[in-house]
Amino acid sequence: MKDLPRISDAELEVMKIVWNCAPISTTEVIERLTATTKWSPKTIQTMLLRLVKKGALSYEKSSRVFVYSSAVAREDYVNRESESFLHRFYGGTLRSMVVNFLEEERLSQDEIEELRQLLEQNQARSRKYDNDSGENQG
Repeated sequence: MKDLPRISDAELEVMKIVWNCAPISTTEVIERLTATTKWSPKTIQTMLLRLVKKGALSYEKSSRVFVYSSAVAREDYVNRESESFLHRFYGGTLRSMVVNFLEEERLSQDEIEELRQLLEQNQARSRKYDNDSGENQG
């Protein structure tokens, strides 16, 4: 994973708009964010500029309109932030986090069942991959 820029919580709100709607103009970003925040258009423009300088956004100028696209994949950013979260709060292990949620009774029975199904699906995929790999090595 390449070096990803640090993105503040406010900048992340801008990135979410761009990830969902790119390519998107300055005006469209402002319209979407002023509908959900109390930020001024100038504040939003400043964040867009900051994200371009950080390398998180790229832009093209079409006539007199700036059109933005993401220079950072959402998946890469989410993966890095998830790893960072696990290291900061749970010593880097997912097991510690899950145990904490279970012990504090923060997971409902439905959520536990959903986790069980996800684990079973993952295990089935792993078995299929192992079987496919074994056949190809033969």
